[in-house]
Amino acid sequence: MSVFEIIGGKKLKGEIIPQGAKNEALQILCAVLLTPEKVVIGNVPNIIDVNKLIDLLKDLGVKVEKTGHEEYTFQADAVNVDYLNSAEFRKKGGSLRGSIMIVGPLLSRFGKGYIPRPGGDKIGRRRLDTHFIGFQNLGAKFIYDDENDFYKVEANDLKGCYMLLDEASVTGTANIIMAAVLAKGTTTIYNAACEPYIQQLCKMLNRMGAKISGIGSNLLTIDGVEYLGGTTHRMLPDMIEVGSFIGLAAMTQSEITIKNVSFDDLGVIPAVFQRLGIKLERRGDDIFIPSQENYEIDTFIDGSILTIADAIWPGFTPDLLSIVLVVATQAKGTVLIHQKMFESRLFFVDKLIDMGAQIILCDPHRATVIGLNREHQLKGISMTSPDIRAGVSLLIAALSAKGKSTIHNIEQIDRGYQNIDERLRKLGAEIVRK
Repeated sequence: MSVFEIIGGKKLKGEIIPQGAKNEALQILCAVLLTPEKVVIGNVPNIIDVNKLIDLLKDLGVKVEKTGHEEYTFQADAVNVDYLNSAEFRKKGGSLRGSIMIVGPLLSRFGKGYIPRPGGDKIGRRRLDTHFIGFQNLGAKFIYDDENDFYKVEANDLKGCYMLLDEASVTGTANIIMAAVLAKGTTTIYNAACEPYIQQLCKMLNRMGAKISGIGSNLLTIDGVEYLGGTTHRMLPDMIEVGSFIGLAAMTQSEITIKNVSFDDLGVIPAVFQRLGIKLERRGDDIFIPSQENYEIDTFIDGSILTIADAIWPGFTPDLLSIVLVVATQAKGTVLIHQKMFESRLFFVDKLIDMGAQIILCDPHRATVIGLNREHQLKGISMTSPDIRAGVSLLIAALSAKGKSTIHNIEQIDRGYQNIDERLRKLGAEIVRK
């Protein structure tokens, strides 16, 4: 397995362009199954999880053609639904959590959708109940094969209904939307996720002929249609990469410009980093981060310790809490990081503690970071990436640390970050893939 070797402590400088959004891609690519016509998708990130999903679509019979730099054409006019029963599908589908997103469109168009228990990051329990309860509300029959860990939903006709989601799941909302667009009648989804990625999916489906209203809110109304056609779609830049690069600039005292960030779709992300004391400036649709010797964590109005917690959109995304935690290790001041959604996501802090960070892991969901204010530089160590976001957080820590660091299991990082080592070398980072 590949590793990164990093010599840290170097200031970086230059411009970097964020990749297409991973979390949007996993939804948008599955939506091509809803039509037999051609769909052109641009700004597709070249990352392991997305490439695995494209391969899975090919195996299902979708015609895929790379038509330009990060642009693909998809045509699902000869889908082989029988492939869902194959041993190969069970193996491939189970290796990618994003594979759950094929179920909604397959159910909607072909009356059946199967999936093995999907993989993904080991960050705690990630239940799928919201997806399947939503399908059942639309009239599908749910079958669970306990012996093979295989999920099935089948329906002759889906019928629109009112549903109140038990959680504002992004993937659950997307899957239910894709199931409902071809259902008979009207579907109303309350407590729907409303992230920019969900908005992008809804806008794309409307261009294909769907009738979705309430986009951007947590109350969606979908009037079912009989047919969807082709369209052209361009993915947003990845907001998690944007946040990661803001954190990287602060930790390494670097002057970096992040280009074409779609600033209006970033929500509270810039403001949260500013509360850590990081200076950043919007320049058109770019973000400029100047080199800072020090940055000081804000407090609440009454002087109490700042708490940064994840929340459903438009709250702060859980995917950036690991980055915020790392950045706080070299700040002046103290912050409480509260990871509400996943109980295993903070366990990577033991590596940061080994590097010299002052962190108290209060419980699986909370960590208190006492900033070192650069009085003590982190030191390079050998470590292993446990998941995508923790892996990049450790990479940022290594780039700021004194001496050499080695990060193992970097395939986890490659699942979500496109050619990250090459792009960072262009900024002056000393990083080698071996």
